[in-house]
Amino acid sequence: MIYGDNVHISSKGISFTDKDGKELSVNKAFSKAFARFHNWWQDTVLFKLHLVSDLVPFWSLRRFAFILGGLKIGPGSTVHMGVRFFNPAGIQIGEDSIIGFRSFLDGRDKLVIGDHVDIASEVMIYNSEHALDSEDFHATSAPVVIGDYVFIGPRAIILPGVKIGRGAVIAAGAVVTKDVSDFAIVGGVPAKVIGERQNKDPHYKLGRARLFQ
Repeated sequence: MIYGDNVHISSKGISFTDKDGKELSVNKAFSKAFARFHNWWQDTVLFKLHLVSDLVPFWSLRRFAFILGGLKIGPGSTVHMGVRFFNPAGIQIGEDSIIGFRSFLDGRDKLVIGDHVDIASEVMIYNSEHALDSEDFHATSAPVVIGDYVFIGPRAIILPGVKIGRGAVIAAGAVVTKDVSDFAIVGGVPAKVIGERQNKDPHYKLGRARLFQ
């Protein structure tokens, strides 16, 4: 008899299988069950944070909720409305940085965003992806580090393991698959160097957020 998808009861006792039908030991079965409950808890937290992100127009209130959810935010930084997260506890944002409307920040591995970083609308930053050639299609992860004074244009995508150097510029719609040097300007799919930023000693501040952003 099958009790649920992965629990089997017979005259021989109770046995467990994974999603592929492979038999599991009791320890592994309980470990997977605990992980599932933990994921449900995280999903609940994310659901609440995303409601705050979508519905609360005041940054001071959103900031308080995001910090409670584990996000690390430096002084003067702003996360605009509509932003989505995976595991906020893995995300660190420096001082005077801006995360644009409807962007996505992945904290399943370490994501470090420096000071005075300007991230435009609908940018997606990932640090986890699937191993395409593996038998079980398992996930792999690698940290993403974004240096100070970086500008990332609208709808750019940053993939796992990438380090973006100080003062670099990522053009709108670019897909960044490898490291970007300091002050380089990159664009395209995949992103390639298309120029160089002339100001090698930036000292500007992005300033405070607009009231309802």
